[in-house]
Amino acid sequence: MAVSPMFPLGSVLFPSVAIPLRVFEPRYLTLVGRLLDEDEPGFEFGVVLIERGPEAGGGDQRTSVGTMARLVSAAAGADDLLIVGVGTRRFTVERWDDDDPYPRAELAMLPELEWSEALAPLRAEAEAVVRRMIARIAESHSDAGIELSDDPVASAWQLAAVAPLGEYDRYTLLRSTTMGGLLRQLIDLTLEAEELWEVE
Repeated sequence: MAVSPMFPLGSVLFPSVAIPLRVFEPRYLTLVGRLLDEDEPGFEFGVVLIERGPEAGGGDQRTSVGTMARLVSAAAGADDLLIVGVGTRRFTVERWDDDDPYPRAELAMLPELEWSEALAPLRAEAEAVVRRMIARIAESHSDAGIELSDDPVASAWQLAAVAPLGEYDRYTLLRSTTMGGLLRQLIDLTLEAEELWEVE
């Protein structure tokens, strides 16, 4: 079972989706520094959603399912680092280690969701529902012209990322065990969000 450096955040990361991060806490600067060290075995870290507690300083409660992020760029600022990670595989946290010098956990990787061409109509429906909702709130949302991957699995996760949902709804999607379940939940949650938006 792999022990991975971890980056708890106030947001969910999906596979095949990029996440920009401003790193300023000393413990996470150490984490990124070690990832960039060529003696380290990999350039990945785990991202989990913070259920409760502050995003900075520790003392938070964390969800048990997350996504590995591959570090693709890092740029130094005056007193911080600007990094970009891209989601790869999902995992469950088996055990948290001490947060010294940064959060670490023992992880078990989850299986990839499998695509079937029989799901193509459902994926098309999910895309139509998400794009319609984004278009309705386009004044306050920047993803109206989102371009999706040609890979159907990657595009399903990308749709989940741009759907105008709360983080707990996103976490529900992240925990999907089948591609059909992911797409159906994405449709249902987006329609529920649309109803709430209409009421407001």
